[in-house]
Amino acid sequence: MRWPGGRTVGGVDVCLRNGTRVLIRPITADDKPLLARGMAALSPQSARLRFLAPKHRLTLAELRYLTEVDQVDHYALVAVLADDPTTMAGVGRWVRDREHPDAAEVAVVVGDCHQRQGLGTALGAALADGARARGIARFNAAMLPENAAAQRLFAHISGRLSTRADRGTYELVADLAA
Repeated sequence: MRWPGGRTVGGVDVCLRNGTRVLIRPITADDKPLLARGMAALSPQSARLRFLAPKHRLTLAELRYLTEVDQVDHYALVAVLADDPTTMAGVGRWVRDREHPDAAEVAVVVGDCHQRQGLGTALGAALADGARARGIARFNAAMLPENAAAQRLFAHISGRLSTRADRGTYELVADLAA
């Protein structure tokens, strides 16, 4: 799957189903305030689905971890509104598994007002493209059983999925074969 939209300097311009334009670009260390505001704007339900437990804010250590990435073993993209790049619409990332370097743990979150508009799919496709280019053959993800949006997202990324229940969560594996 290729990312929708046109490439721009530093990212990809994507038009969502409702006409909103977003720019998907690599996250940087300067995005800490952007990420903090984005987290604060998530509904409790969206935060719980992303973090598998209630979460209200990110600590400074978490913000460092989530924004100071090498884009090789920890790859992260942020989607910002094209007409207001200080507003985050979504974020996605994967972290390479040290024991299995061809696998990575993946996570995506989309702001409540941008859900069901195709942004998760665009972020997922961009993450998969970045993963394949860096030797990642499969994504692993832990999710709550009721997270149907995440299950749909991974079905778009891969035609070969496996899921198993594990202590109240689903462990999903998505093959990223080209």
